[in-house]
Order: sequence, then structure tokens, then C-alpha cells
Amino acid sequence: MADHTPPAATTYPAAELDRRFYAFTVDRLVAWGTYVVAGLLSWWFLLDRGETWAGIGVIVGVVLLVSLVFSLLLGLRGISPGRALLGLRVVHAATGAPIGVPAAMLRSLMLGVAALPTFGMGLATLAWTAVMDGSGRRRGAHDRLTHAAVVDVRPAPVVVEEVAAAPRQIVNLTAMRLVPSPPPAATSPAVPPRAPRPTNPPRPVAPTPTLPVPPSAAQPAVPAAVPAAPPASPPAAAPAPATTPAPSAPPAAPASPPPAKRRKLGPPLVDPPAPSPETVGTIGQGTPAPAHAAPAHAAAAGASAPAAPVVTSHTTAERTVMRAAGAGPARWRVAFDSGESFVVEGLALVGRRPEARQGEPVRHVVPLRSSDMSLSKTHAQLQVAADGVLVVMDRGSTNGSILVRQGVSRPLSAGKPTTLLAGDVVRFGDRQMTVARED
Repeated sequence: MADHTPPAATTYPAAELDRRFYAFTVDRLVAWGTYVVAGLLSWWFLLDRGETWAGIGVIVGVVLLVSLVFSLLLGLRGISPGRALLGLRVVHAATGAPIGVPAAMLRSLMLGVAALPTFGMGLATLAWTAVMDGSGRRRGAHDRLTHAAVVDVRPAPVVVEEVAAAPRQIVNLTAMRLVPSPPPAATSPAVPPRAPRPTNPPRPVAPTPTLPVPPSAAQPAVPAAVPAAPPASPPAAAPAPATTPAPSAPPAAPASPPPAKRRKLGPPLVDPPAPSPETVGTIGQGTPAPAHAAPAHAAAAGASAPAAPVVTSHTTAERTVMRAAGAGPARWRVAFDSGESFVVEGLALVGRRPEARQGEPVRHVVPLRSSDMSLSKTHAQLQVAADGVLVVMDRGSTNGSILVRQGVSRPLSAGKPTTLLAGDVVRFGDRQMTVARED
């Protein structure tokens, strides 16, 4: 014989009062329906033919039979038609075994008396005693008198655990399109390429001088502006004296990197005008000091000329990067129509009674009241993304969330983050939130 012993009272949770009321209603409908059928049959076949006592006896017998069947099912199996339909069992409060037929009959009698036409006062009294049970097992006066407890034996729902215990990182593609690109890193300004320097610069072939050249005039660097002197000199001038001092006139040409830079330095680097024949003759005769003094000054100025603009440009770039890096991130403030307002500094949950998932580092919990129950328990979440923008995500709420931007409304997709801008309004059921940015 199969073992139909109900489970222990501590194995399953106590039954909810609304489910117990539904089971009681089903039992009463079954019993009263049987009584009505028995009464009609008794009227047609017995009472209408004058057999009054026989008809009354049939009705009373059916009532007793139905009550006995209900008591046997309750005392031996802990069930009834309504309890079997809703997954409830009546067991002994201490042992979890069936309460027995006598206790079941007493319990059924108390419920039957409470169900008499007394405008519901009897059932309301029993329900009130169950609500006021200090043990939390919702045992009414009829349960305590028979040492019974009503438990819910439905299988527990399977809870699918999340694979990742840590909260999912939000990657907001919309925010990435809205945020301006970061400033480029500080780099040294590009230096204009130098003009290629010939490895073997051509030397002008000069005739053998008739006058001895001083030793200081034979040591200047390779001349680069020799062709510029003859066009400026008169064509009738003597070529031998004019060509002899030409190598010593612009010795600073190889020292300056590009010719363009030399032209920007001013008068010291401008090619001197061609000397007159008298001046050339004087220089060749033993006064070379003025001719060497100007090139020496030009060489010193040409060597230090490129340093000034490079240092100034590099310093300006460094100041720009430091100013961009020193700007602090934006602060986002949200204000609810309930009067609550705060600066979002982490993960925020919004709902009737928000609860975090396992491992979620929740910083703000915003419980809101809902007059029409349109707000879910954990309705949505807010968070500042890594790029500094505020995003909102609906967490699969029943009635959804709506974003209002510049008077245009659109629903939010569950599980997909959406970027918020200053002035946006988000509606969570019958509640709404306004977004503001504090720089």
C-alpha cells in the first residue's frame, strides 16, 4: 500500500490566506452543489408525492455522507477537493502526520458553523485569528484546537542563477557617439625639413691672387652665396679682385639649416650689397677684420634662431593638454516627483522595493510609492558609464519605462542601456524623474 503521509509542517511554507480561502470556496461549492442535487431529486421523487419524511431523510443522509467523506479525506490524507486543486495540505503541526478523522470532523464542524448565513462574521473571525497568529504559520482558532497546520506543497519555482556574479558592465554605444573625441596627446611640433646639404659642395675656381691673402681669410666655411655677388657688381669691374674676397663675405651660409629661416632673422642675415671696386681693393690690401666680423655675428644668430619658435610652440601644446586633463568629470543629478534628489555616484536602483542582485555594488536605492501599482519591484537602474555619461536601463519591468526628450516620448527597451541628457524626463509607471547636469 502506498504511503500517503503528508510532508512535515516544517518542510514546506505555511499556506497563504488567500489560497486557503480559494480552497474553502471550492469545497463549499462542491458540498452545496451536492446538497442542491439531492434536494431536487428528493422533491421530485419523494416530497412531491407526499412522502415527506422519506424526502427529508434522503437530504439529511446526503449531508452526513458528504461531511463524512470530507472528514475521511482530511483526516487520512490531509486533502479536500479544493486543497488538492490548489496544492495545499492539512497536517499535524508538530509531527507532520495526518491529524486523524476525529480531529478532521471537529475542524469541519467548526468551519461549517462559521459558514452559516451570518453575513460572513464567522469566517471573518476565523480569518482574523489566523492573521494574528504570533508564530507566523497563520493558524486560526480551528487549527490550534485540532493541532493542525495548512502548508503549501507546490514545487518551488526553479531559480536560474546568473552565470556572472558581478554586475554586467554597460557598454553604451549611443554615449560613445555623443561624447566628443579626447584631445590629442602632447607631441613636439613638427620641425620643417631641412634642405638637403650637398656632400661635396662645388667650390668656385678662382684665379691665382696677385696679392697675398691673410691666414684668417683662408679659413671660413664653404661659401654658398658666391653666385649672388657677381650679379650685384658692375659688369666692367675687374674679376680677379672681386672673386678673391667673395669666399670670406658670407661664411655663415652653411651654419643656418634652411634658407627660409635665414630670411626670417632680419637684417644680419640679408646678403650684403656688392662692394664697390674701391672697397674691394681696400679689403684685399690688409683690412679683413670688418669682412669677418659680420659673418661671425650672423653665424651665431643663425645657430640659435630655430630654438626660439620650437620651445614656444611646445610649451603652448603642453599648456593645452594640461588644461584639458585638469577638467573634472560632469556630475549628474536626478530629481524624482516624490521630492527625492541626489547626485548619481554609482549604481542606483529604482522601484517599489528595489533589491540588488547577488554581487551588485549598489550605491543608491530609491523606493517609490505607486498609486496604481504600475511600478515594478525593481523597475530600472541608473549608472554613470566609464566615459562620464549617465545611462538608464529598464530591468524588465511589467509596465516599462518611457523617455521624454524635448517633448517627444519613446519607450525604453528592457535590458538595453540608454544615454540620458540634461533636461530629459524618465517615467517609471506613474512616477517620473528629471535629469540635470552639474559642471
